[in-house]
Amino acid sequence: MGDDGGVESTDRARRFFSRFYASMSARMDDEGMGELRAELLGPLSGAVVEIGAGNGRNFARYPAAVEAVTAVEPEPRLRRLATDAAVTSAVTVTVVPGVAERLPLPDGCADAVVLCLVMCSLPDRAAALAEVRRVLRPGGVARFLEHTIAETPGLRAVQRLADATVWPLLTGGCHTASDPVDLLREAGFAIEECRRLRFPDARFTQPSTPHVLGTARAPA
Repeated sequence: MGDDGGVESTDRARRFFSRFYASMSARMDDEGMGELRAELLGPLSGAVVEIGAGNGRNFARYPAAVEAVTAVEPEPRLRRLATDAAVTSAVTVTVVPGVAERLPLPDGCADAVVLCLVMCSLPDRAAALAEVRRVLRPGGVARFLEHTIAETPGLRAVQRLADATVWPLLTGGCHTASDPVDLLREAGFAIEECRRLRFPDARFTQPSTPHVLGTARAPA
């Protein structure tokens, strides 16, 4: 964390995206993301690290078994909103600046890491998952709720086209044609639970509709 220069070096400002994400995330929760967040976080306990916490929509849904959450967020506007959200959380949440590829945390400090709608926007996913392994205690878990590549060739083609054109510019760097489950496996995690889902299920299919939710365990 360090001085102001250190904070600035870990900021990734996305001014356009951050301006509308607060209202967009509230609408997403009303459409069912709130229930998915609760499912994602429900099994957690102990010390938790949340990577890419955004504006803190997860904070109110952490269960009482969680002792403390360290939430890492590189976008300055969203980090300020997350800091406000942390004040009203029932669990202790500390919001810190930082990027997933260089987490400002010691080795083995977490019982669990939360990856929620963040892997799609990471510029170096392999480095970020290496950091997840580093901060997890041996045998710790990563709970994930992420966009994923479609099962059908047609939608995969749409995703790749969107990723190569305007989609990342409009959505804070999101790339939908990625496979977080394969990435976790390649990083040395064992996938213990995984289910595919549509979100939002009630609206027309778009590049970001396919999601995956599950648990990955780090080596003991």
